[in-house]
Amino acid sequence: MTAASERDFLSIDDLSTDELVALLTSAAEVKREPDSVAAALEGRDVALIFEKPSTRTRVSFEAAVNQMGGRAIVLRGDELQLGRGETIEDTARVLSRYVDAIVVRTFGHDRLERLADASDVPVVNSLSDYSHPCQALADMQTIQEHRGGWEGKVLTYLGDGNNVAHSLMFAGTKLGMEVRIACPEGYDPDEKVRTRCETIAGDTGGAVVVTHDAGAAAGGAEVLYTDVWASMGQEDEAEARRQVFEPYRLDASALERAAPDAIVMHCLPAHRGEEIAADVIDGPRSVVWDQAENRLHAQKALLAWLLA
Repeated sequence: MTAASERDFLSIDDLSTDELVALLTSAAEVKREPDSVAAALEGRDVALIFEKPSTRTRVSFEAAVNQMGGRAIVLRGDELQLGRGETIEDTARVLSRYVDAIVVRTFGHDRLERLADASDVPVVNSLSDYSHPCQALADMQTIQEHRGGWEGKVLTYLGDGNNVAHSLMFAGTKLGMEVRIACPEGYDPDEKVRTRCETIAGDTGGAVVVTHDAGAAAGGAEVLYTDVWASMGQEDEAEARRQVFEPYRLDASALERAAPDAIVMHCLPAHRGEEIAADVIDGPRSVVWDQAENRLHAQKALLAWLLA
């Protein structure tokens, strides 16, 4: 795969369909032959900045950098001068003199855009309130493994029209999938994302559907996907959200409506008994743990593309 040249990765929509397919092909190859990238980041330093707590993102990125021969410099937001008034732009300029890439998990997407604009090295979005593109890479890799491809497949997402939903919409439509987002009224995905994905789908033969009917959305789906009902920063809304999102639980009833061989996905952490039933996430149709593992392989492929 041809290396990127001074590219950032802030959204799945930063990639063309051909680039996305090539990146996912590379991720599958990396999973089969991890030694193929064992020295890809030799002599390289990657800053991993976490303004939000993390389990999978931090460990998978740190492990990826280390396993590729690089050095990971892990930083919390309160360990940087960002918390004491230094501008995002100045932070980007300084870090660009020290490291070869900057991976950031933050809140507002505008912070990532400002960092990328001022940085001389690639900036990777490991999560923002708008987008979770690294998760979507792992998701698409997992769907290919278990469903044999993407084109024409139906992916139904039940829950909040959040950053995960946005990234699934971008990735799925670029790969020719029908992506259905079933959410309560008032929790729809960003209208600009929907409009953009409708345009993408027109070029790829995919489709995007936003509905408030969870049962209809699950009908015949080959992939059922959910996420927590209250993300970080929404803790004070948790109880109200539980009541609103109750009909959107991924449970046995939803699974019965889906295709007979449908797979179940969740980006984790999971709250059993809330957005997903315990017998579903721990059942035979769940591919959640493969999905979590693929964060490592997809991110290795991404870092190799950006830096190798």
